[in-house]
Amino acid sequence: MIVSHILATKGREVATIGPDASVSDAVQVLGTRSIGALVVADGDARVLGIISERDIVKHLAKTGFSTLAEPVSLHMTSKVVTCAESDPILTVVEQMTSGRFRHMPVVSEGKLVGIVSIGDVVKARLEQMARESDALREYITN
Repeated sequence: MIVSHILATKGREVATIGPDASVSDAVQVLGTRSIGALVVADGDARVLGIISERDIVKHLAKTGFSTLAEPVSLHMTSKVVTCAESDPILTVVEQMTSGRFRHMPVVSEGKLVGIVSIGDVVKARLEQMARESDALREYITN
């Protein structure tokens, strides 16, 4: 199974924010949409970074509430690991696990086309394993 299969099921909508938006704006979007991360992108849908709940809490703990007024670009993760629609899900989950992150933007020709979370990947893998198990049971009983 590949990333495009996940996107076909969950959709391609990605919550983004501009690099000059405040951390407070990011908190508002994260809370309103009940999501864990925002892709920081420019007007051409190029990924500039990602900011997660974890990033925000880390900076709040370090510098206090003044963080909320600062631009997202100061607190985002700028070295973002991305994947392609053709990447195998197992490769993506290995990268997420080893890198200790939970969201991976999907990029095609330098542009943001989707995002997958660790939850999306685990769900897809479990569904794939269930289908394989069912197929083996059917094969054995026939």
